[in-house]
Amino acid sequence: MAETAAQRQANASSRRRMLRGMATLALGGLLAACQMVPKANGPATAPPPETPTDNVGPGLPTDTDRHRVALLVPQTGPNADVGMAIANATTLALLDSRTEKVRITTYDTALGAAAAARQAVADGNKLILGPLLSEDVAAVAPVARDAKVPVLSFSNDSSVAGNGVFIMGFVPGQSVERVVAFARAKGHQRFGALVPKTVYGDRSAAAFRAAVAEAGGTLVAVESYDRSATALTGAARRLANAGAMDAVLIADSGGNAVRAVPIVKGTGNRQILGTELWNTDASLGGNAAMRGSWFASVSDGLYGQLASKYRARFGKAPYRLASLGYDSVLLTVRIAREWKPGTTFPASRLLAADGFGGIDGIFRFNNRGIATRALEVSEIGAGGFRVVDPAPTKW
Repeated sequence: MAETAAQRQANASSRRRMLRGMATLALGGLLAACQMVPKANGPATAPPPETPTDNVGPGLPTDTDRHRVALLVPQTGPNADVGMAIANATTLALLDSRTEKVRITTYDTALGAAAAARQAVADGNKLILGPLLSEDVAAVAPVARDAKVPVLSFSNDSSVAGNGVFIMGFVPGQSVERVVAFARAKGHQRFGALVPKTVYGDRSAAAFRAAVAEAGGTLVAVESYDRSATALTGAARRLANAGAMDAVLIADSGGNAVRAVPIVKGTGNRQILGTELWNTDASLGGNAAMRGSWFASVSDGLYGQLASKYRARFGKAPYRLASLGYDSVLLTVRIAREWKPGTTFPASRLLAADGFGGIDGIFRFNNRGIATRALEVSEIGAGGFRVVDPAPTKW
């Protein structure tokens, strides 16, 4: 049913009262680098039904003293759970930062990313957080660019970055570079890699070749495979027989690594290397062949606290990507200190040399619009993961 002008005005007033009455969580203050460290406050009370983010709808209230920010994520369809986790995390970030100057309106990209972007622009939003999928970023970018609205995407596809689009996702090449550099510093010289025939695998392989050369190592072989158990084991055997090597990268999930590692190691003492895909698989330590392996990823220290608070408020565990939504809001709040409501978002501030901080550690955007992250290196043990080289805390 279409709303009348009176109904829209009443709804707007109701939303404003809801936001003014929202209780903030008792957490640590916003740090200079915009890093929020959630405190453990004991048992949480049941969450209130309202949230400080609004779903898109007719008759949005006109704000003149708040920054209008759009959140573009899937709210329906196969990726709805991930989108909801990101949206919930932005709610927590707004509460934690105790800001009343930022208003976030959520738009469903599953109904059409370009259409969602057009609606977001028409509603007066000056910054877009999201979307999640690279194809959605490609659809949103020209709409946002024409309106001079920057896009802060959660994608990890570097090919969609630039020209007004910034990506916050965990780019696979960075974890490959980090773990290869660490292995080389530990004396490993001859490198091989096992990668799937996917976009992720192709980019990991390219980063691996560059990282080995940069570190002064020797590239022995790179074997690729289709996504099947037979192809994986075949590629692992080819790599195992490719020649002398003392470190092998497996740029795939932990589950596939478990299948490949016994073959790749053979009777030798090859150091196994992995990527950020392994940091959410706590079961890897249960496989003896995986113990001693190294992988690079963002730090999970603060994420564990965020996940606990998320479960207390929303009744279930978040997806790991929820941290991107949280950190995007912290970044926005930091820049909002010197951003006049109603004016164009100062995208140049995203290129600050000192970068930003958040749940996933420090990061900064390069001139291509890609988030460069400080990563830690962990070792897999029987009891879980152990950090063997911490992430830097400053640039």
